[in-house]
Amino acid sequence: MEFEVNGVPHTADTDDDPTAVEVLRDRLGLTGTKLVCAGGVCGACTVQVDGEPRVSCLTPAARLAGCRVTTAEGLAGHPVTRAFAGRDALQCGYCTPGFVVEAAAFHDRWRAGHGRTAPGRERIADALAGHLCRCGAYERIFDAVAAACAGEYDAEPDPAAAPPRAEAPEKASGTARYTTDLRPEGLLEGVVIRSPHAHALVRSLDAGDLPLVRLLPSDGVVRYVGQPVAAVAAPTRAAARAAAAKVVVEYEVRPAALDVRRARAGEGPLVYTDKAARKQAPSSGEGGLGLPAKWEGNRRGPVSMNKRGGEAVRRILKARAKAPERLVEGVYTTAAQSHTPLEPHTALAHWSDGTLRLELSTQAVQRVAQLAAERWGLPPERVVAGAPHVGGGFGSKMGLTTDVVAAVELSRLYGAPVRVSLDRDEELTDGGYRPATRIRLAMAADTAGDLSALAVDADSDGGVSVGGTVAALARFMYGRAPRRLRDFDTVTNRPPGAPFRGPGGPPLCWALEQAVDEMAHRLGHDPIDLRRQWDGNSKRRALYDWAAALPVWTDVRRGGTGRYRRGVGVAAANWLYFVDPATEVELTVEEGTVVARSAVQDMGTGARSVLRRAVADGLGIEEGRVRAEIGRSGTVHGPVSGGSRTTPSLAPAARDAAARLRAALGGGDVASRLDSAHGTRVTGKRPRDRRGFALPFTLGGLAVGRGFTGSVQVAEVEVDTRLGRTRALRVWSGISAGRIHEDRLARNQCEGAVVQGVGYALYEERRTDPLTGRVLTENLEDYRIPGIGDTPEITVHFHQEGFEHVPGGGVGLGEVATLPTAAALANAVYDATGWRPYDLPIRPDRLLEGLRP
Repeated sequence: MEFEVNGVPHTADTDDDPTAVEVLRDRLGLTGTKLVCAGGVCGACTVQVDGEPRVSCLTPAARLAGCRVTTAEGLAGHPVTRAFAGRDALQCGYCTPGFVVEAAAFHDRWRAGHGRTAPGRERIADALAGHLCRCGAYERIFDAVAAACAGEYDAEPDPAAAPPRAEAPEKASGTARYTTDLRPEGLLEGVVIRSPHAHALVRSLDAGDLPLVRLLPSDGVVRYVGQPVAAVAAPTRAAARAAAAKVVVEYEVRPAALDVRRARAGEGPLVYTDKAARKQAPSSGEGGLGLPAKWEGNRRGPVSMNKRGGEAVRRILKARAKAPERLVEGVYTTAAQSHTPLEPHTALAHWSDGTLRLELSTQAVQRVAQLAAERWGLPPERVVAGAPHVGGGFGSKMGLTTDVVAAVELSRLYGAPVRVSLDRDEELTDGGYRPATRIRLAMAADTAGDLSALAVDADSDGGVSVGGTVAALARFMYGRAPRRLRDFDTVTNRPPGAPFRGPGGPPLCWALEQAVDEMAHRLGHDPIDLRRQWDGNSKRRALYDWAAALPVWTDVRRGGTGRYRRGVGVAAANWLYFVDPATEVELTVEEGTVVARSAVQDMGTGARSVLRRAVADGLGIEEGRVRAEIGRSGTVHGPVSGGSRTTPSLAPAARDAAARLRAALGGGDVASRLDSAHGTRVTGKRPRDRRGFALPFTLGGLAVGRGFTGSVQVAEVEVDTRLGRTRALRVWSGISAGRIHEDRLARNQCEGAVVQGVGYALYEERRTDPLTGRVLTENLEDYRIPGIGDTPEITVHFHQEGFEHVPGGGVGLGEVATLPTAAALANAVYDATGWRPYDLPIRPDRLLEGLRP
């Protein structure tokens, strides 16, 4: 078959009936075309065929014969590519090339018919409806496409004008290389063999002459459908799958605990039969298993974070008996939310001359290197890990995950580089999810309208995992009233949950903030005024003042009796300030350029840009004279990308390094001295906060800083009472996290946090077969994440005071920005309809049932 790609003639053999994406990626090396869903749902593999966008995962390569194909790499100078980089219309960048290809075709059609005018949001959303961005960069994408169509990026950008995100040009043009894109000489592809049973003992593995590695726990028991059993490798993924199909596994099937209600009641077979097995349970919380707790059958807990808990219960009982009008009680549930990074869990391992070399899609490149050294008994310097670009993680890529272990073991067994990359069904089955929850809440107010008592019992449903912390977070919100807070884990034979962006925060807000809203209505208070009255945090009080002044809030509530009803809701949240106090940045002058290095990675949060700009500002030089080299374990200590710790750890260390380099060069005009300072090297460290940290020790290298970040969000919705659909129209997100180091990147991240909150509220629901335990939402058609057409108009407001004791004056905001969104939307639904949604997501069937007379 002959065809043309990006203006270059090519010939390809299509006798084995490959898809277009396989030919473009594997044979031509055009890896900007990403394979994500393999079902035509996400748009990441989009290319233009004779000028028309087409998903290449569903297009047989033979259909390209005689055609002109254009990939993202062929659009490097297109106005849309420039606009995506210039307007920061991306985060992790994994979906970006597909968006660019589709948007470029739309741009050309629009300009032909409308000239240099900007299309509206609806036209752009319709054009890009077939594309998904899990980071939620849709607001910036709207902006970039409109600007390109209006002619703002027709000319080459000024070379001196750096884009907001350092690596944006590479990501927008498809030339950024992720772990899924690397193909070293002799590469083998690994495939994981997984259990088809929810609970079984593996009696034997028969692979014949085929080499395989075992991935079973020490007791040989599999506890969920999809649990890794073994792995094999072959020169191609198809050959590896064929080899895996020949492996015979003998299972002794055991009864499985699949009903959460029975497990919570102490009924059904045990998932873990003894203390040794329980100790091996994975954690769904970011801090490990946390405090010890008792087990009763398949229920673990309570883990209590009480504050005068007995008094809280007495006050609630008294209110129930004597003042029920000042008591709010309810049972709130949330569905499991899958992380769904578009780059799946992927690891490439190669043993060479006694050194283990890893290329990873990870949020913790240095931690994984350290864990690998410990597991395989190597000196730390004999493990070299890299993560050049990371296509999203959201908390699921923090350690030695299955892909890493399988790739390392297979590489050692086969004596060759081996890559293990999860398919989309594997990612949605065993890639992690935010546990579902069932929260019983009771809240009492006194005669003055102040919070009198609070009780929260939270059951986390994380499959075989434990460590849920939901109720505990209620200790830090709304003053010092007595409260009884108890966390439980209900364990079943289903895949394990994992930490997900603000672990425990969104489900707590779902319950707590709706209860506060209900109390405001009971007491006849404005919901913002009541929060201001209860909340003593000065930073959040500033956000309440901002929210209360919004025209959408001061207007009369919409509601009404027609088919379409509008409502406005508010919700608030806080979050702990975390930092990695051991963070370092090394600066080296190399041929007139300052090279900044740290063992940190960038999964879309902008670590490269934060590092470059902090150094450039500190030295008083142009940003173009600073090069950031990150994503490697073999340099000075860098923070994990999790817990909102990256920027408040990295930026102060970079400024300290810049001050040290300036001193080493004699101060004054640093720029004039760089050309003669080749080889000069300094290392900066993250300075300690004034007054130290909240705790005198670190937890896994993580310090808890003084002060809480805050978020207050106001949401407007439209509810279709005939079809039961809820549409998020606008969200105003107020964030208090101190000084904002990179305004455009921070706004992008906060907007994406809102989009993920919209998904949590309205669409996302991980489901399993109640009889077999198999995950049913195993593709991006059945597991629905928000698309660009689901995106409300988002306004972000920063309150930049309150963290003056922190070096640099600012802390992390990636987690607090997503916590209150679902609750704000739920309160808006109540405002519109008078119906309170206790169960998440707010599905049409639930809404219609709730509105029945």
